[in-house]
Amino acid sequence: MTPGLLKVSGLVMRFGGLLAVDGIEFDVAHDEIFAIIGPNGAGKTTVFNCVGGFYKPTSGSILLDKRRINGLPSHKVAQRGVVRTFQNVRLFKHLTVLENLLVAQHRHMQTGLLQGLFNVPSYRKSERQAMHEAARWLDLMGLRQFSNREAGNLAYGHQRRLEIARCMITRPRLLMLDEPAAGLNPQEKHDLRILIDRLRKDHDVAVLLIEHDMSLVMNVSDRILVMENGKPIVTGLPATVRADPRVIKAYLGEE
Repeated sequence: MTPGLLKVSGLVMRFGGLLAVDGIEFDVAHDEIFAIIGPNGAGKTTVFNCVGGFYKPTSGSILLDKRRINGLPSHKVAQRGVVRTFQNVRLFKHLTVLENLLVAQHRHMQTGLLQGLFNVPSYRKSERQAMHEAARWLDLMGLRQFSNREAGNLAYGHQRRLEIARCMITRPRLLMLDEPAAGLNPQEKHDLRILIDRLRKDHDVAVLLIEHDMSLVMNVSDRILVMENGKPIVTGLPATVRADPRVIKAYLGEE
């Protein structure tokens, strides 16, 4: 794997008297799929929210290509190339599938209000490029036949794929997937595993993943961080993590 893209060091997050995350450390390489797992309440989503700029950590550092991003608001973090999905799909449900992908490209379109009002050539060119890119991602995600359907009327598995497409069309460097397999059937989970691996290989993006489906995690991840009660238990290769007694205890308990 290539050198690190993301480095999280000494991450602590307090909510009043509650210590939700304590001493989390990990790094993600430019071409890596890195998973964070743990029982419910382990603090995984809090870590995600800190990395994505939704929470300002109490202490610690989050570096993207050696530049600090902790404390930046979420839209600034996204401008640096860190985008995410959510446990509950968040689409513009009353817009069409195509329109969702066009809206997502707004900050990449090199045009302004005046160019749009006067329909100048640069505006038309930017629109054509956005349409071309949207069509490309519709094809890559197998959603072309639904392009004119309202996003809220898609089957749940297709909504998940559209949400990932909407992230990818912004040309991210780090794609954060928050329980992407939740609610999917076995075939959809199999297809998701293939999709995540293809995004990493073909689109130059690192993936940071939270997931409860252990089969997906073990088959797609390069490395895994296991958390319990806000603290790190172990970080390592899938085979190492699977066999670690501390991980087995965290998930299964002990007599």
